[in-house]
Parts: sequence; structure tokens; C-alpha cells
Amino acid sequence: MPLEDALPALAALLGDRLSRSRADLAAHGTNESHFPETPPEAVAWPDSTDEVAAIVALCAAHAVPVVPWGAGTSLEGHALATQGGLSLDLGRMNRVLAIHPEDMQATVQPGLTREALNAELRATGLFFPVDPGANATLGGMAATRASGTTAVRYGTMRDNVLALQVVLADGRVIRTGSRARKSSAGYDLTALMLGSEGTLGIVTELTLRLAGQPEAVSAAVCAFDTLAAAVETVILTIQSGIPMARIEFVDEEVARAFNAANGAAMPEKPHLMVEFHGSPAGVAEQAERFGEIVAETGGAGFDWATTTEARNALWSMRHKAYWACRAQRPGAMGIVTDICVPISRLAEAVAETRADIDAAGLTGPILGHVGDGNFHAILLVAPGDAAEIAAAKRITERLAERALRMAGTMTGEHGVGLGKRGLMAAEHGEAWQVMGALKAALDPRNILNPGKLVPGN
Repeated sequence: MPLEDALPALAALLGDRLSRSRADLAAHGTNESHFPETPPEAVAWPDSTDEVAAIVALCAAHAVPVVPWGAGTSLEGHALATQGGLSLDLGRMNRVLAIHPEDMQATVQPGLTREALNAELRATGLFFPVDPGANATLGGMAATRASGTTAVRYGTMRDNVLALQVVLADGRVIRTGSRARKSSAGYDLTALMLGSEGTLGIVTELTLRLAGQPEAVSAAVCAFDTLAAAVETVILTIQSGIPMARIEFVDEEVARAFNAANGAAMPEKPHLMVEFHGSPAGVAEQAERFGEIVAETGGAGFDWATTTEARNALWSMRHKAYWACRAQRPGAMGIVTDICVPISRLAEAVAETRADIDAAGLTGPILGHVGDGNFHAILLVAPGDAAEIAAAKRITERLAERALRMAGTMTGEHGVGLGKRGLMAAEHGEAWQVMGALKAALDPRNILNPGKLVPGN
């Protein structure tokens, strides 16, 4: 087998940082969603870019698949070693390499998590704003072009990564981008690598944009009788130029789950969860204007989180929604999917999705980043129940078709991985073949995360 041929050299390079123990393989073969356990043949823990380059060069020489591993929080099976080979765990490469407060930038290694970076930044008055919920690694967030609750104000990883260091499939190390705020110098290779899910190269260093920690923060939750009224509120707020930092939607099933898991007392109705950042006067004005719009659209139960502790509790509840929803059906597993549509079509898309879920007789809470038209359905199915799993997968396919019909995309932030690879041709047409051509040019032996994202591998 290819790995057996490479093992002596890998062992000499890594020593006890190369493992074939059953526990280590199992830990790198599990995932957060419904995909079956898929352990690699070995796990490596590099300490540096030079080691990553040496590992990849050895694996390329022996045609050994290499699958990068971050925190393992992805929802579409991105990091599963479906063709065996080596799981490359970047968790030891977790340092902050440089902070440039005057430029509002930081350079970090890929195994650093977003929470750890923000802990390092506290004394600087800066923070990294991309917030996918899970405490993901920054390398994994770049690989999946992640976003999250704050995207409506601060953007996604696409907007917040200035430069990368990347190990290519033959072991070459390249740098993409620079610390300059803009460039017209050739192809945007940074953008190419963002969202490539480890199929084109392995990120070993990131230079990130930072934001100033807001002087004042205000957050609130309010209920609506209908989703349409909640979405109308969002549209009016955006059109009014009110700079929201976060605006999230949860449906009545999620509200029920929040109540059960957190002792909350939310009416079992659609809710918006909002947050504003700025100066004390600016935040007060924004909150007042938002409250006026909510009154016009029939919102009720307006509850402001006035302390840091209350705000943290509110957003912790939102970030743990997946587990709260899972608890509504003990023993169930979640098939989680997301789409993104123009905001003008959001209410229609959610209503059609709810009708599909109800018609299938499944439990499927819906929530999302309503400020950018992205929402998630958590389809709860019994493990091993072929009929329920098949019904859930039909719903995910209909969701993707719905997104494309509404001029949207089949995934706003979860990415493609294994779960949505079969839908890529429908969204991209011939452009998917172009992605495959790029993959073949940069990775002709198809060793980097094979079986994911692109056609023909």
C-alpha cells in the first residue's frame, strides 16, 4: 500500500508525532454530522511549515492521500479520509506569530482557534470578528470560507484574510497576498485558496484583518407572529441604514428548544436576535430606530440584554442551538444543511422548507443569519432508520434546488465536502469542470483531500 512505502521516512521525520493507534485514528475519523466514521490510516502532527512541506512531498512521491484536520467541527464531512492515507492534524501549529495593532492585522498559524486568538487580542482593543459558532481553527475557517453570526457587519473569511502561506501538493511553499490592503498584482490566489477545502493546498499561515472592539454593545431578542413579519423587519432595518452587527432568525421549534435547554421563556414563535456595536450614543440611537421598526411590523416581547453577562448568555444559547435542537429528540442524529438566497426571497424559502419538513413527518428546526439570507435546517432522524434518512436527504436536495431557483446558492457557509458534492454541477455548470481543471493542474496526483468538492476524483 502507498502509505506503507512512505511510513519509514514519515516516522524518521516525526517520531512519536506519527500515530497509527486505534484511538487516534478513530478521533480523526469522526465528524459533527451524519457521515459514517471514516478513520485514516495514520495521523501526523507537524510543528512547522517546513515539516508540512516535507510530509506532503513524501506523500506525493508515494501517492498517499493527505487530508488536513483542524478542530473537526465541519458539517459536510470535509476532513474525513474517504480514500485512506494520512490525516494531517495542524493542532500543534497554534501560535500567534505577529500582531500589528496600528494596521489592525494579525498573522497566525492555522491550528489557532478563533476564541484563542481573541483571548490574545483582548489587551490590544482589537478582535477577530468572524464567528461561525463552533470554536473552529482559523485554518479550517479559511479552508471552508466560513462566516457566521457577525457576517452582516464584518463579512466572511473572504473579507478578512489578507494573505496566506500554503503548501502545495508537491511540497512547494507559496505565499499569496500581502499585508497591503489591496493589490492589482495578478491572480488572486488568496481568494482561490479560501473555500478550496484542502483540495488545492494546505494553509500553514494566515494574515487576518482585525476590527476594533466596540465601545458599546447592545443586544435584544423579539418575537413575531410570522416569519414574513420578521423578514420584513430585517429588510426595513437594512434599507434604513442601521448598521447591525448581528441579526439572527430562529423559528418556533428552535425557540422551544432554547426554552427546554436553557430555561428561557421565549414564546414559541419566530424570533429575531440582534446586536449593535458602536459608541454609546450611536448604539442607543440604532437600538431606538430598530425598536420603532419592530413596533411597525408587529414584533412583541422586546427583551434587551443590558449586561455583558446577559449578552453572552444570549449568544451562547444561539451558538449551542444545534445541541439544544438535538436534545428535543434524544438519540437522534442531525442532518444539517444550509442555503443562502436573496433576502427578498428568504421568507418564501423558509416557508417552502417548513412545508417540506412537515410533509415528510420529520422534526426540523430552522434558524439562520437572516441579515444575509442564509439559513440552516437541522433534520433530526433516528440513526439506522433508512426511511427517515432518505426523506431527510430528499429535503436537502429540494433545499438546494430551491436556492438555485431563487437565484441563491446551495450553501452559504457550511461548504461542499462530501455532502453537497453531487449538487455542484447543478449550481456551477461548466464552471465546476473549470474547478476540476484547477485541481488537476495544482494536484495532478490527486493526493490533497481526494473525493471532495471537485469532479472526477
